[in-house]
Amino acid sequence: MRHVVYAFVLTTVFGAAAFAQTPAAITVTSATLKANETIPTDHTADGKNLSPALMWSGAPAATKQFAMIMDDPDAQFGGGNFVHWVVYKIPAAAKGLPAGLPMDATLTAPPELAGTIQGLSGFRRAGYRGPAPPPGKPHHYTFTAYALDTELTLAEGANKADLVKAMEGHIIGQGSLVSIYERVPKQ
Repeated sequence: MRHVVYAFVLTTVFGAAAFAQTPAAITVTSATLKANETIPTDHTADGKNLSPALMWSGAPAATKQFAMIMDDPDAQFGGGNFVHWVVYKIPAAAKGLPAGLPMDATLTAPPELAGTIQGLSGFRRAGYRGPAPPPGKPHHYTFTAYALDTELTLAEGANKADLVKAMEGHIIGQGSLVSIYERVPKQ
């Protein structure tokens, strides 16, 4: 009988943990970015360097906040992907991020994003920094939205590593949009 109880407890505990670690699929879209297509110049360092509008859908009802990370897995820096944008404390009611967000660390506008924080990118500055890969091959830029079952307590100045650590065990939904950008070598 004792073995049956232990088996039940182990199954319940580990089964629930495995379930909790499988985030629901979130759909991430954009009016200007298309999956596996070239990022418009306005969203790059070669253009206006404007953050793109992102939308997400399919987040679980238990979502308390969102977070978003944009990185470039083709540009390894310091042992990881180069980070272009980190955004956290996005209110649960938000359906995305509008285009052209200011470089401010803490957003006060639009009102539905008040309190949202833009963390530090690989450039060690808050806010969006668009693609600027070296000439030669296309780089893939991944915009990943996370639905969280908690409200993060991270202050201004957090980077991707800080955010990932704070989200551990709290990601209940996740989705990505990958677009590309390439600089052509000068002849």
